[in-house]
Amino acid sequence: MIYTTNAIESVNMSLRKLTKHRGAFPSDEALVELFYLALRNISKKRTLPIRDWKAALNRFTIQFEERHPQL
Repeated sequence: MIYTTNAIESVNMSLRKLTKHRGAFPSDEALVELFYLALRNISKKRTLPIRDWKAALNRFTIQFEERHPQL
């Protein structure tokens, strides 16, 4: 089992902080680029390994065999 609620809420809060004080964006691409750069910076800050990732990856491979890339 993967516990992600706190991690997802943390990412949502970080993205909300970026857009809160901006009234509008010149285009959808500008917003997507802002989110891309923000998510890249957020992922650099996360240093904790994902707990039980091996078991989760095995389960994903079984359940989503057609969608899981072969390594």
